[in-house]
Amino acid sequence: MSFSSRSMVTSSHRASRAARVSALVAASVLASLAIVVPEVHALGESTRVAILGVDVGPEARPLARRRLAWEVRKRTSIETVLQPGRVRLDDPRLFESPLLFWSGDRGFAELSEAESVGLRRFVEFGGFVVIDDARPDDPGFDASIRRELRRALGASLRPIARDHTIFRSFYLVDRPFGRVRGPDTVEGIEVGGRLAVVYSRHDLGGAFARDNLGTWVHPVVPGGDDQRERAIRFGVNLVMYALCLDYKDDQVHAPFIMRRRGVGPRP
Repeated sequence: MSFSSRSMVTSSHRASRAARVSALVAASVLASLAIVVPEVHALGESTRVAILGVDVGPEARPLARRRLAWEVRKRTSIETVLQPGRVRLDDPRLFESPLLFWSGDRGFAELSEAESVGLRRFVEFGGFVVIDDARPDDPGFDASIRRELRRALGASLRPIARDHTIFRSFYLVDRPFGRVRGPDTVEGIEVGGRLAVVYSRHDLGGAFARDNLGTWVHPVVPGGDDQRERAIRFGVNLVMYALCLDYKDDQVHAPFIMRRRGVGPRP
């Protein structure tokens, strides 16, 4: 990407984030009226973005978010928190980031009413939720997630067309990949005309996870390293989409994407 293209991405990204921060700050204030906590911070107090985990039972891939944060920082103009934490859905700190990454490998009990309301408010105030089934061969997590999304959002997951912006927000990706090849697309829920929830049954986190020695934790099948790279690119796309929801037609990245397709001027 040329310096001018990067500058466009950075400036537009900052403008987009500023508008969305206002909604998230307002959400944090409203949430604090129902849930009392000692202190509430807003996203606007930091220039770094945290890929927050959802604290509902054990995290299936505890190293995945850290690695994705590192990949996003390395590949884009986004400054990420490299040791992102987890948060409960009934905690106002939920609104400190526009992005949640919810990974699981088993069924879980019904969310409390406060947790369900917290999830709904997060989405309604502009948040984006990536949900990753780390055990797509087991129906437990899948059934629990579908139940809770219907309860919180009053909507069911539907397949996302493969020409959607999430497949081209930074990289050109023709389909999702993870630790396993999985379905040809992902599912999602739209709220207010925008995609607010993405649900993957590809074990994205299994492809991302890398230990402190630099060793990939899980083998990727059947495509090996190439499939892992595709999974990481899709993960980067999801983060870019979460932060730049107004890039509906990818205008900011158009010159960059055209060069990748072999058309248009090169810097």
